[in-house]
Amino acid sequence: MPFAVRAPFDWRLRTQTLSLGPQTLIMGILNVTPDSFSDGGQFFDANASLKHALEMLGDGADILDLGGESTRPNAVPITPAEELTRVIPVLKAILAARPTAVISIDTYHSETARIAIESGAEIVNDVSGHLWDPVMSSTCAELACGTILMHTRGRPHEWSTLPRLAPSEILPLILRDLETRAATALAAGIAHDSIVLDPGFGFGKIMGENYPLLAGLDVLQALGFPILAGVSRKSFLTRAITQAGTPGPATETWDPSHQLPTAVANTAAILAGAHILRVHDVAPAHQTAVIADRILAAAKS
Repeated sequence: MPFAVRAPFDWRLRTQTLSLGPQTLIMGILNVTPDSFSDGGQFFDANASLKHALEMLGDGADILDLGGESTRPNAVPITPAEELTRVIPVLKAILAARPTAVISIDTYHSETARIAIESGAEIVNDVSGHLWDPVMSSTCAELACGTILMHTRGRPHEWSTLPRLAPSEILPLILRDLETRAATALAAGIAHDSIVLDPGFGFGKIMGENYPLLAGLDVLQALGFPILAGVSRKSFLTRAITQAGTPGPATETWDPSHQLPTAVANTAAILAGAHILRVHDVAPAHQTAVIADRILAAAKS
């Protein structure tokens, strides 16, 4: 059975470099929001956020992705000022407790990105791929931080009305758009070895449109950058199970017991060449990655 050969990279962050390729890195999601699609409100309290962050680090998270604004469908945008009041106290509390923690700030606001990086974050993870803030690329270049460019098709309030894509359209669209976003970031002065690409599962790809992307994820390696995959708790996974009428999640609403669909999709992503998994449930993702990494290593030998 053929698997993608996962190219090695040294990912240059603000103050350090992470080795990508020898083993899958796990990015734990920390949403300090009242309304995120899966865990909204669970970690909105600062003490709960810190406790959860430390638990994820203990479970094997290599990176914590800290976000203060929900980007679920029909989410209400907030201002950078409000976003900062949510994320900066948590960022500082995590670093006070674990000074070596690698933190990514999940934001599309350059103002939030700047203050978070200056407060100790290493990475800016922008779901818009630097499309929604015209100075995000130049800000990241100036800060010399790690940069994740995600592919998003439209804004959250537009997703329900976007025209559907044919299976043959999906990969070419994402390849073209990510290549453009990377070229723009490079032209703004962001170093090539600071960039990671994320195809954006669920972000403007409607339900079944995500499967051609997952099946062809290895094609993204042709762009010459590390790949991050974020399939954790996505509704296109549970939708397939409910439509098939098989035993499993009774609804598309996520429950902690529904970890198996994410584990399957994470395995597929790793075997297709993903370097980083962005996940809600760190312990099972870490276990999944250990096995999938062994399979990749055996395929190379």
